[in-house]
Amino acid sequence: MHEPQEEYAGPATLDVDGTPTLVEVHLRGGFQPIDGHFHWQGRVLTPLEVRSGATVVLTTEHGSAAGRLSDLDPWGRYRIAGVGQPPF
Repeated sequence: MHEPQEEYAGPATLDVDGTPTLVEVHLRGGFQPIDGHFHWQGRVLTPLEVRSGATVVLTTEHGSAAGRLSDLDPWGRYRIAGVGQPPF
C-alpha cells in the first residue's frame, strides 16, 4: 500500500448514490495525533447538483475513499471531507 500524500489536485470520479461523475478536486490532509486518524478535506471544483451532507465515494488514480459533501459555495462547488485512508 502506498504512503498517503499530503495534497492532491486533479481528476477524480465522485460516486453519489451509484451515479459516477467526473470531477476536478483539490484535496489535502494529514495525520491527527489527537484521534490517531488521517483526516483529509478539500473542494470539488466541478459544480454539482446534489444535496449538501451527501455521503459519496471519491476515486482518483491512487485509490477510493468515502467522504461527505458540505459547504456549498456561490459557484456551486462543495467542500468534501473524510477520515481514514485518503483517495490520494
